[in-house]
Formats: sequence, C-alpha cells, structure tokens
Amino acid sequence: MKKAVLVAALLLSQISIVHAQAQSAALHQGHKDALDTNKNGTVERSEYQVYMQSAFTNLDKNKDGKLDKSEMGSVLTEAQFTATDANGNGSLSQTEFMNRVMADFASADQDGDGKLQ
Repeated sequence: MKKAVLVAALLLSQISIVHAQAQSAALHQGHKDALDTNKNGTVERSEYQVYMQSAFTNLDKNKDGKLDKSEMGSVLTEAQFTATDANGNGSLSQTEFMNRVMADFASADQDGDGKLQ
C-alpha cells in the first residue's frame, strides 16, 4: 500500500507540474510499469483512472471520504490544493480529486488518443 501511495504522489506531482507548464508528461519507466496493467506499453486513460481512484482511497488515511491538506502532504502545493478544491471547503472530495487528475491526464495526452507513452 505504501508503494501505491508513493507512486500516486509522484504521479500527481509529475503530472501537475506538466499541467502547470503545459508540457507533455514523459512517464518514468517505473511509474509506467506500475500503471500499465495490461502490459501493452502505454498507460491508458482507464488504467490511470482506476489507479488514481485507488490512490485516493490510500491517501484518505482517516477514511472520511475526503482529503485534507495533511493527507495530501507534499503531493500538491498550496496553490494546487486550492485550485483543486472546487467548492472551497478546505478538503478534496473524490470527485474534485478525480476531476483534477483526469484533467491533468488529458493535458498530458497531447495527441488525444487516451494513452500516455
């Protein structure tokens, strides 16, 4: 479980940086291997979505169905957390979290084929 949280944290920070800089995300091979569950050499949107839903569950240490700043640790900067907190209540619902990571996936998927190389 700790490995899943670490990979999720690394992915979130990497994809978020890419999104902020409007550049393509080149996945580190270790990240890609962890996400590419069908082993076809790409990370498909569905694989990423399933993984990040699991990451949300793993990050939600107190199991209250939302992520607060302490649970996010250094995964997101203050500005990223605030931008992701769409309703401004100081925590991230699973919907807010997934909207963010899937938007970041879409930004990284520059050719729009639903896959990251």
